[in-house]
Amino acid sequence: IVGAGILGLPYVFAQAGFWVGVFWLIFLGSILLYVTLCMGEVTLRTRTFHQLPGYAEKYLGKKGEILMLIICVFGFYSGMLAYLIGEGKSLSYLFTGGFEYAVYFTIGFWLLMTLVLREGRDGLRKIETLGVFFVLIIVFGIFIYFCPQITTDNLNFVDSNFFLPFGVVLFAFLGFTAVPEMRMLLKGKEKLFKRSILIGKTLPFVLYFLFTLTCVGVFGRDILEVATLSLGRIATLLGIFTMTTCYSVFSFALRDVFKYDLHREKFTWVFVSAIPITSYLLVNFFGFASFVLVLSIGGAITGGLKGIVILLMARASKSKGKRKPEYSVPINWLIIVILSLIFILGIVVEVLSIFGIALS
Repeated sequence: IVGAGILGLPYVFAQAGFWVGVFWLIFLGSILLYVTLCMGEVTLRTRTFHQLPGYAEKYLGKKGEILMLIICVFGFYSGMLAYLIGEGKSLSYLFTGGFEYAVYFTIGFWLLMTLVLREGRDGLRKIETLGVFFVLIIVFGIFIYFCPQITTDNLNFVDSNFFLPFGVVLFAFLGFTAVPEMRMLLKGKEKLFKRSILIGKTLPFVLYFLFTLTCVGVFGRDILEVATLSLGRIATLLGIFTMTTCYSVFSFALRDVFKYDLHREKFTWVFVSAIPITSYLLVNFFGFASFVLVLSIGGAITGGLKGIVILLMARASKSKGKRKPEYSVPINWLIIVILSLIFILGIVVEVLSIFGIALS
């Protein structure tokens, strides 16, 4: 879960107000914890392995599969694009002190991730284990080092951009596509599934709070879009590790869509590897989008739509599932409608912001 989103949080928190950001952190974090538990139950009620489009087809029919496939593919590519943008800048800054060589470092990172994909899930497991370990150390290290420099004036500032953090916070808490991957990794140990989801959602909240508290408290509105670039070269390792772990998960998840859901294994490297780097080169050349903009679009639009479809899948799986799950989450139409309206509101606000129409 902890990926490029953590790097964009301080910027949007600083622009809207730190405590406004904390509100969205708690509010959306709680909602996405619930939806992720629903997704976990869906996988546990199903005997066969799928990615999100496959589960949608099983419980919502062919139209559900097509809708989820479109949402997932857009989400994968927007996320991978954000990681490539952020990773290139972070590596360039770490090794050269500037951003002039960001494109070359991005290409090198992309080649490395392509090789990891060929290693299979052993490669994913190694990347995830090392990545999470270093993320924990670096975030707590940043907090301890910069804590004396935090000023309350930076934290108490409030602007009119109340909805600004919505998309980035949503992106930062997304992890729906990782749930089917967890289900495969925990085969035979399904009793650990619920606890894994709870830890996997709670720990990022703690890390996000400490990281944004530190960055906003020290730099205020001067924080850069990729927050670690404001903290010095060593701190950029946080961004490098978080984006590496999430890029690897997205790569495997996208590959599994073609393998398990679409039953297409030939030329998958074109869709998993070639399209992301091509998109990056085009965006970089034409200057289409910034790091935070990609996060906001990917979070609000894909995250919101995925959340709505997952809620519908969860309700349908209660009656159509062929396996007794290790845990069950209560769900009804009232819950589905309320949460769907929240997701739709976020999508509308994000779309309006793209066209320069701000809501306060």
